[in-house]
Amino acid sequence: MTTTSQSPYQSEYHAAVSSPQLFWQQQAAKLNWYKAPNGILQQTDDYHYQWFSDGVLNTAYLALDSHIEQGRGEQTALIYDSPVTNTKQQFTYRELRDDVARFAGVLKALGVGRGDRVVIYMPMIPQAAIAMLAVARLGAVHSVVFGGFSAHELALRIDDAQPKVVVSASCGIEISKLIAYKPLLDDALVKAQHKPDYCVIYQRPQLQAAMQSGRDLDWQQAMAKAESAPCVPVKATDPLYILYTSGTTGKPKGVVRDNGGHAVALNYSMQAVYNCKPGDVFWAASDVGWVVGHSYIVYGPLIAGCTSVLYEGKPVFTPDAGAFWRLCAEYKVNTLFAAPTAFRAIRKEDPQAQLQRYDLSALRAIFVAGERLDPATYQWVHEQLGKPVIDHWWQTETGWPIAANPAGLELMTAKPGSSTVPVPGFNVRILDDSGKVLRANEQGYIALKLPLPPGCLSTIWGNDERFVAGYLDTFPGYYASGDGGYIDEDGYLFVMGRTDDVINVAGHRLSTGEMEQIVANHPAVAECCVIGIHEPIKGQQPLALLLLKNGITVDETILEAELVAMVREEIGALACFKKAIVVKRLPKTRSGKILRKLLRQIADGASYTVPSTIDDPASVAEVAQYMAAKGLINQP
Repeated sequence: MTTTSQSPYQSEYHAAVSSPQLFWQQQAAKLNWYKAPNGILQQTDDYHYQWFSDGVLNTAYLALDSHIEQGRGEQTALIYDSPVTNTKQQFTYRELRDDVARFAGVLKALGVGRGDRVVIYMPMIPQAAIAMLAVARLGAVHSVVFGGFSAHELALRIDDAQPKVVVSASCGIEISKLIAYKPLLDDALVKAQHKPDYCVIYQRPQLQAAMQSGRDLDWQQAMAKAESAPCVPVKATDPLYILYTSGTTGKPKGVVRDNGGHAVALNYSMQAVYNCKPGDVFWAASDVGWVVGHSYIVYGPLIAGCTSVLYEGKPVFTPDAGAFWRLCAEYKVNTLFAAPTAFRAIRKEDPQAQLQRYDLSALRAIFVAGERLDPATYQWVHEQLGKPVIDHWWQTETGWPIAANPAGLELMTAKPGSSTVPVPGFNVRILDDSGKVLRANEQGYIALKLPLPPGCLSTIWGNDERFVAGYLDTFPGYYASGDGGYIDEDGYLFVMGRTDDVINVAGHRLSTGEMEQIVANHPAVAECCVIGIHEPIKGQQPLALLLLKNGITVDETILEAELVAMVREEIGALACFKKAIVVKRLPKTRSGKILRKLLRQIADGASYTVPSTIDDPASVAEVAQYMAAKGLINQP
């Protein structure tokens, strides 16, 4: 093994597993609480645990005010860089705190208080982070919805979270077009049963949105007359935010994150995993609509006293494939965090990585997560940059890394395809179908032994039964991650992919079940199956296999275009749904279950065994021929 029993990582990991209460009490002591916790870990029933239950704090205070009190008010807290608008802006901790306090005053005047929900539907602009922190300042609960989602998806989240206020902007900006957010919001509010009291709209210069009298407020005008609001102390177990993630049923799951465990875990991870200290420049090239944006654009870097970069652009075409390197050089970025799909896009446009004109001497490491880092991409990034490339694995549900190469403890020898070792606090096991722990190199279900460390989800918003059934009932005493993989003889974890029907498109987890519901609504479609197939840039993209209704004759090109439009309308362009083929039969078991895993194996060009339970063995070869004819089978 790369480390010994006395290594820094092993010592830390052993301390977290053997004495979790003492370990996390020590980590909690590094934060500035209003009332430091005495009760570190409490089990409330067979499934639920609470961290720091008697502690009192405020997350926005930890992220901003606390640093000002410690004399770092003039340090840069947030860098905004927007090549799509040719805009750059920097905020000191004091300036950001003042804007957050003033917007908290706007929300307070609209009746937002402790425990109330606020939905935020915004592009990658500073006002998105300001809104998040302002909600936290009031002890309220935010739910950020990615700006690429459709009115239908936004309406689902509004109905579930039931916000008092929605905060949005007039538009988002893509490489070559504006996306008008306000009409999408207006449509969502027509579709939604729940109606918020107010909407606050940030009017961008590129597009002025029409406002509805009595409901809509102009952000700039409201800020001009607002009074600053103080931080509201909350219990550590009070919710900080709801973040929706795709479920296999198509109904979004609202992951609930508490205040106390979240702050402690993120502060610890910034040091132990990312090797960052106050004053370092940290750039997570993600979006505030995703968990990475929550944890490592807004909260983690600011709680740790770092400078965070907020980027409104793409890895390529804004303006070129050197965009990432330009930012790293210009802002002396120490740590870069991005999804593999970003580096695959850069590699496609600039395979030789023309880095000569960029000074990357400040860059210490590149962290990659959001989907499996394939060995080819790992090797390319490592060879081109000559820096450590750290694959790490975590989920929306956990909020911070489960497994990583812990750069702040010790940098281990990397193994391409592995996210290295479990992070201290996570007790990772590989289980078989019966819940038995498997030996080294045996593939099975990746599970986390309870209790989960601080910072992980506490429940599903408004649906604790779904939380228990979805994560805790499968293997009693464990959290079921939904991923499969193995741990090798050196303790390295290899995550091989999802065990359910959620696919990963450019780091975005999307439900194939939801897509199937949409596709099945087409009047020509009798039955369908959506699977994820390999795509060299985005990792996966959806493919629909269709059975037509008897007597129906359609032009397949027109049908495909209609289905693409339907999925785009209901889910959004980020689903990347572009391919649908008509087949005569779908491989099924005798009980009628479509053999999705078999279809994925065919598409991946992998070897497969036709199960004995299949109803019609000939259907397998038939579907394989259809897929091959369309060029949809990956060559291994």
